[in-house]
Amino acid sequence: MREPVFWILTALTQGRQHGYAIIQDASRLSGGAVVLPVTTLYASLERLEKEGLVRADGDEVVSGRVRRYFALTPAGESRLVLEADRLEAKVFTVRSQLSLRPALILGGIA
Repeated sequence: MREPVFWILTALTQGRQHGYAIIQDASRLSGGAVVLPVTTLYASLERLEKEGLVRADGDEVVSGRVRRYFALTPAGESRLVLEADRLEAKVFTVRSQLSLRPALILGGIA
């Protein structure tokens, strides 16, 4: 799963959101590592909707502009859990491999 998609799905775990809120949450949750342009967000949401991972969840007009809302589907939540499990397995492998090596001393710190 590509990183922007991971953060879009993660942002939607808090409930339905409109596009701008998803952009803000993806940036916040990723520690600023992911900055989603609007075009990327909506292309990703369209693809995720076709895959059944998110669903459109209504519109509202605010200050003359339409806000489109999206929500995570049960399939989207399952896919996100699988991705989190995959990432945890990678981290476990790296940490296990590092623990097998002799301690490195960098700058006098063991």
